[in-house]
Amino acid sequence: MFLSSSALRRAAVLAVAVPVAGTFLSALSAPAAFAAGQATAVLDPAEQRIADNLDTRSQDVRLGSTLGGVVLDAGSRKPVWGHGATTALMPASNTKLGTATAALTVLGPAHRFTTKVVRGDGTLTLVGGGDRTLTTADLTELARTAVTGLKKAGLTSVRVRVDDSLFPEPTLATGWNDGYYPDSVAPVRALVVDGHQVTDTSLDAGQVFAAALAQQGVTVTGEVTHGVAAPGDVSVASHRSAALSAVVKHMLKVSDNDIAETLLRMTALSAGRPATFEDGTAVVREVLGQYGISLANYEIHDGSGLSRANRIPAQTIADILDLAADPRHAETLKYIVDGLPVAGEAGSTLGPEWGRFDTADSQCAVGKVKAKTGTLTGAIALSGLTQAQDGQWKVFSFIENDSTADPADIKDALDGLAATVNGCWA
Repeated sequence: MFLSSSALRRAAVLAVAVPVAGTFLSALSAPAAFAAGQATAVLDPAEQRIADNLDTRSQDVRLGSTLGGVVLDAGSRKPVWGHGATTALMPASNTKLGTATAALTVLGPAHRFTTKVVRGDGTLTLVGGGDRTLTTADLTELARTAVTGLKKAGLTSVRVRVDDSLFPEPTLATGWNDGYYPDSVAPVRALVVDGHQVTDTSLDAGQVFAAALAQQGVTVTGEVTHGVAAPGDVSVASHRSAALSAVVKHMLKVSDNDIAETLLRMTALSAGRPATFEDGTAVVREVLGQYGISLANYEIHDGSGLSRANRIPAQTIADILDLAADPRHAETLKYIVDGLPVAGEAGSTLGPEWGRFDTADSQCAVGKVKAKTGTLTGAIALSGLTQAQDGQWKVFSFIENDSTADPADIKDALDGLAATVNGCWA
């Protein structure tokens, strides 16, 4: 088992509404019955309009011939519409939904990441703890605290090194190419400041820390180097991140690849496994499986969705969202729904600056759709929730692969499908 006993206890607590494990898992897996053609739903008039319109609009030439899509009623898990729902497709950043689910479950929403400064043998070591939200202000405060201790010890000069040994040396994931570095994603290290997209984020953070020490009147001798804190080094300062719940919301809102890859590794470590792509994705699969999510045709190689070898069906993405929206799991997973960008929300991946929900067909859904975007060359996805015309919340997932249309046009078409689910585009 990959999950720690504490994580399993959290999951068990969330299932109290349906205490029998078999029943619990069966309920969570209900949407999969639709995918297998084992259930025929009776639709209300609003749902029938959704289904009829999606039958037509999913044939939009902008979407090409490879589209997977599904719509579920969030309350009853009733299938409303499906098209290629179980087809394994490149999901792009929709992959982050599974990463978030695993991180919140294994680490817990209240988890915080700690960056430390330790002293020994005339050296201050900045120890990375997997906090991708660390800022220059945070490092300045760490330096201020450390300098207070140095002055009490009568020290006016010090060497500085960085310890990012929490993670192994960065590698490329299956399906990545070195052209991703450092703009799409930085090499994954346990130490970074201000989200800087540089090749060695640890040395970069160490240099910012050294500059802060100098501003406090301490002389830093030599260059900042990599190293490992010694067992006898004394802790002199520490900084804790915001709660994981806030980190996950930010990651989803702006689709931050670096945070996603860091969370994948921290989740693996918390589950007792090495901080690697392989072990992190194995934990994601384990968590989803324990929640009852079908892993048929589910293949992932990273936490961000940058891998072009990732394959996830629209049905699985919808099931993950349905899980996050389930009140039984609100204590742990509600932050996924909270973090979904809102149509027309500036500063998110569904904001006007990205040209989203700004056509005659989709403008009506501004403020009414919450959804995770996904964009790679040859793969565009949109999956989320909206309250339909019958007053019921619907979960949807649309994944397009291999269309030759302009990506902006593909996104407009997907926004229109989401507006169709909402019912404002009748």
